[in-house]
Amino acid sequence: MNEDIRYCDGALQVEGVNLADIAARVGTPFYAYSAAAIQRRYKAFHDAFADLDALICFALKANGNQAVLTLLAQAGAGADVVSEGELRRALAAGIAPEKIVFSGVGKSAEEVAFALEKGILCLNVESLSELHMISEIATRMGVTARLSVRINPDVDPKTHVKLTTGKSGTKFGIAWDEALDFFATAAQLPNVSLTGIDTHIGSQITNLPAFDAAFGRLVELVQTLRAAGHVVDHMDLGGGLGVAYGDGVDEAALLAEYAEIVHRHFAGLGCRMLLEPGRFITANAGVFVTKVLHMKPTAQKHYVVVDGAMNDLIRPTMYDALHEVLPVIPSDGAPVLSDIVGPVCEPGDFLAKDRALACGQGDLLALMGAGAYGAVLSGTYNARPLVAEVMVHGADWDVVRPRQSIEALIAQDTVPAWLNGGEDGSL
Repeated sequence: MNEDIRYCDGALQVEGVNLADIAARVGTPFYAYSAAAIQRRYKAFHDAFADLDALICFALKANGNQAVLTLLAQAGAGADVVSEGELRRALAAGIAPEKIVFSGVGKSAEEVAFALEKGILCLNVESLSELHMISEIATRMGVTARLSVRINPDVDPKTHVKLTTGKSGTKFGIAWDEALDFFATAAQLPNVSLTGIDTHIGSQITNLPAFDAAFGRLVELVQTLRAAGHVVDHMDLGGGLGVAYGDGVDEAALLAEYAEIVHRHFAGLGCRMLLEPGRFITANAGVFVTKVLHMKPTAQKHYVVVDGAMNDLIRPTMYDALHEVLPVIPSDGAPVLSDIVGPVCEPGDFLAKDRALACGQGDLLALMGAGAYGAVLSGTYNARPLVAEVMVHGADWDVVRPRQSIEALIAQDTVPAWLNGGEDGSL
């Protein structure tokens, strides 16, 4: 819990708004974001590197809502994108092309051409195949593509296996000891300017010695590349800094330690720094609110069945993620050890397990830390429409993505004429 999401007058509030009041208007489940929390967390991250030549590029994969992006654009943020769709979202939110970097292991030719047309800051290259493709497209367009190469430093960040990207054996980047040959190849290709190094070793990292080890390797690599005559003028350090999920992690201390590591390695390197926080900015600025449908005691377990499900918030199912669960209006009842499960027809459909909760049918529960990798990972499995997203600003709030209707969900499909009694419609 933080100063922007807390209990006040016996109810859980985001800034000055009672979550129960939002539920009464928009229904459940829904996501709610605190504008003040996003602004405060961005400022804290920005200020930690204010003495460096640094650009903070928010990672859209964490939260791509246009209201969130516009808020960050107005604060001065750049963007880290991994698809043409995310690039278009960033541009639509007012983020300047020269503040956008395009990452990702599988860019298509169409995506590369669009990025070059818009004149973005940099494309982060992950393979020789991609390097050659970008050179060919840039030559055809008559432009020079600004590039950095993503390095896999083979460092274990000691996070969840599905959040680990900086070890050998993953699909990301090229081996750090192949970088010299990669730069040499790029120097021979037309219409590309490879002058940067990029890395991203994983997500939800609280084991900061992993950053220390990875950054140490990158500094050695820069020195090697410069000794060979190559220009390295910017470093993209990716993101991955962890946050608290009700587990006692001190985020302020974590950021301070991370900033110290970055300064120690790169302050004197003569490079522009790009940093790509996502989760750190929005995770604890958001909550997911769901309503209790049924209480289901069994011989083995006590289940609290809610209207939110894995299709709305998949992190617990996909990443074994732990979200703190709080009642929107606390009960005086005795807590019962329960699993919180949804209506989706899958045994993996749960939001939390073995939580001591005092709640009953019709009560509202809030899953904390849901502002990152929540709505962006949601889907419509079991024909469940996408849920509403709300942004709170002081005592006011707005729906920033309306709840999808079942009619709109069905209308996305079309039925061919032959199934609708057309000329060849007989079966």
